[in-house]
Amino acid sequence: MAFDPQGRYATQGAGARTIERAAFDEGLRQYMLRIYWYMAGGLLVSGITAALVMFTPIGGTFLAVNAFGRIGLTGLGWVALLAPIGLIFWMSMGIRSMSASTLQTLYWAFVALQGIGLAPVLLAYTGESVVRVFFITAASFAGLSLYGYTTQRSLSAFGSFLIMGLIGIVIASLVNIFLASSGLAFVISVLGVLIFAGLIAYDTQRLKEQYAEGLGQEVETKTAVWGALTLYLNFLNLFLFLLRLFGNRN
Repeated sequence: MAFDPQGRYATQGAGARTIERAAFDEGLRQYMLRIYWYMAGGLLVSGITAALVMFTPIGGTFLAVNAFGRIGLTGLGWVALLAPIGLIFWMSMGIRSMSASTLQTLYWAFVALQGIGLAPVLLAYTGESVVRVFFITAASFAGLSLYGYTTQRSLSAFGSFLIMGLIGIVIASLVNIFLASSGLAFVISVLGVLIFAGLIAYDTQRLKEQYAEGLGQEVETKTAVWGALTLYLNFLNLFLFLLRLFGNRN
């Protein structure tokens, strides 16, 4: 039998590439799992915080019945509602300079405060419809995120359109505060579902591609936390828009 050193080296090279690819795939899998665990933990903390505000005496600190007989926020409740906006800016502006542990602390503070702001919204709907819409959202998120992770089609072209659509529904929502149009509210909710559904797939693919850039341990942890925050917000907004469309009010 003839001895072919080139064939041997080619075989060794292919084997090395296979091992390297397997190591990369395992690293990517662990990275994405960290993001999903952070996100799931954030949803759990928000849910627990909202439940404490809704069903324990703690709620009196943040919730009060207004002059129209509806449950609203106290002064401290409004602080808790608006504080996450400041935290988002703080994290986005300082993510490069702050440590991973600081970013993690701010993330957990953010999701806890979000739970306080969620409480009066959830109280406006029946518990059964809240649970039903949550599971619809979870199933939708799983399918959309899986698509973003597995598709070979680049979704980057849709990113700018989705961001523009997001800005559009924010402006329309502010305008509708004064118009109080039920028709416009319905349109905003439908567009919100479509936009955040697209963002879930888009952001999942973007996070996957970020890992391929090669991140150090510290940067990888911060990217995972920020990625979890992005997916958390996509999930939460999809849930709220679906709740407006399909939830049964008390």
